[in-house]
Amino acid sequence: MTHEFKSIVQQASLANNKGIKTVLASVVDLDGSSYRRPGVRMLVLENGNMVGAVSGGCVEKEVLLQSESVFKTGNAKIMTYDGRYRLGCEGVLYILLEFFQPDEKFTSFFFNCLENREPFELLSFYKREEGIHPNIGTHVKINDKLFSVSDKEMKLETVKLPKFKQTMPPCFKLIIIGAEHDAVQLCKYGALTGWEITVVSGASETKSIDNFPGANHFISSSPENLDIKNIDNQTAVVLMTHNFANDLRFLVALQNTKPTYIGLLGPTKRRDDLISQFLEYCPDVDYGFLDSIHGPAGLDIGSETPQEIAVSIISEILAYSRHRAPISLSKKTGKIHSK
Repeated sequence: MTHEFKSIVQQASLANNKGIKTVLASVVDLDGSSYRRPGVRMLVLENGNMVGAVSGGCVEKEVLLQSESVFKTGNAKIMTYDGRYRLGCEGVLYILLEFFQPDEKFTSFFFNCLENREPFELLSFYKREEGIHPNIGTHVKINDKLFSVSDKEMKLETVKLPKFKQTMPPCFKLIIIGAEHDAVQLCKYGALTGWEITVVSGASETKSIDNFPGANHFISSSPENLDIKNIDNQTAVVLMTHNFANDLRFLVALQNTKPTYIGLLGPTKRRDDLISQFLEYCPDVDYGFLDSIHGPAGLDIGSETPQEIAVSIISEILAYSRHRAPISLSKKTGKIHSK
C-alpha cells in the first residue's frame, strides 16, 4: 500500500499548493469483514475530488459527506460505516478523518525516504466510537523523525488511545529486462498494479521510455554495466530479451542481488539450460538466489496473448512475494486475508 500513500501525499501537496484543503481518511479498525482491510487510505479534496478508495466504491460518498465538518472546523473525527445493513456482506469500518496539509519539510523527508528505498511507519491514534475526540490523528515516522498529519502540537507520550501501526516497505518495483512487444504489455499491467517500473533495453536499442506507458525509468545498458544497487527484496525482475545469450549475461550480472522474484520466459528446457550455464559461470552463487528464479514465468491460467501472459506473470509475482499458494477463492476455507 506504499504506492497508494505516495499518491495521496503527492496529490495533497499539489492541492495545498493551489490553496485547496484536503482531508485524509484512514480505515483504522474493523468489526467483521470488508472489501479492504485497516490501513487503506484515501484523500478527499475540498472541491469534491477524491484520490484512492477505502472500499469497492460504496463507502466513499459517505466519507466525502462526513469530511465536510473537518474542512469547516479542522477537527479530526471518527466515522463508522456499517456495511452489514447496507450491503449485507461487510462489517463495521472505523474511519479516521483528519485535516492534511503536508509541508515542505515533511514532503522532503518523505520523498527522500522513498528514493532511498527505506521503510517508514504510520501511527494512527483513534477511538472506537463516532465523533470528535482529543488526541486522535496520524503520525508518520521516517527514520527517527515524527511528522503529525493533523495536530502539530500532539505529544505522543501523552496519548492513551488505541493505536493502529503500519510499517510501510519501499514501493514494490518491477524491472523488465527486454524491450519487445510483450515487455510493453507487462509494463502496462505492472503500472496498473501500482508498481514502480524500470525497463532495461540493450545498449543498441533505439526505443525510449515513450514506448512503455507506465514506466518510471528506462535504461539502455549492457549486462556488464547494469546498475544493481537498488535491487532489494521489494523488487521483481523478469528476463525477457528473447535472446538466450543476453538472458544469461543479465542473470550473471544479477548474481549478487536479492530480488524477491526472477522470472524467465520460455519453456522448461530453456530454463534448465540457462541455469546450467549460469552455474558454470557462478558456481558459488547463494541458494536463495536460485530459489527466487521462476521459469517459465507465470501461473498456469491458460494465457495465450501478450496481455494474458502479463496477467499470469504479475499474478505469480504477487502470490510468491506474499507467500501464497494460488487457489480459487471459492475453494478457500476461512478468511480471504491472512490478517
